[in-house]
Amino acid sequence: MDRIGSELKIAREQSGVSIEEASSDLNINVNFLLNIEEGKIGCFKDIFELKDYINSYAKYLGLDSEKLMDEFNEYMFEYTSKIPVKEIEKLAKKEAKEEGNKISSPYTRKPKKHHNGYYIGIYVVIILLVILAIVWSVKQITVDNHITSEISYVRI
Repeated sequence: MDRIGSELKIAREQSGVSIEEASSDLNINVNFLLNIEEGKIGCFKDIFELKDYINSYAKYLGLDSEKLMDEFNEYMFEYTSKIPVKEIEKLAKKEAKEEGNKISSPYTRKPKKHHNGYYIGIYVVIILLVILAIVWSVKQITVDNHITSEISYVRI
């Protein structure tokens, strides 16, 4: 990563572009560009965002962005392959305990089930609305406790 950062820094300096100017043109924070040039990937939370910054920065400086992306991918592979699998599993279990959920894909998670009380409540509300509608309609067609037709209700 140091080599990628130094290559970007040298290209920027040779083109006569200041770090602030590059930051403004690319709409990337100055500190992010400085960290990239210094090879500090630990400052970035998201590797994909870092990769996008490096790609944009390389294109901006007129470098071969595909070549730099290949170098970055190789570096990341070497960097992440040095982490033992047991440590990754331990970290994943720790995160699962903190979240209170099991490790699972969003595609394999079971949908949240509603309790029976939820459905009973909905049915009660629907029944009450139906009864209210019936009472209201009967009240509309009765006058003085007599059922009326439309013709007899209209007075001449």
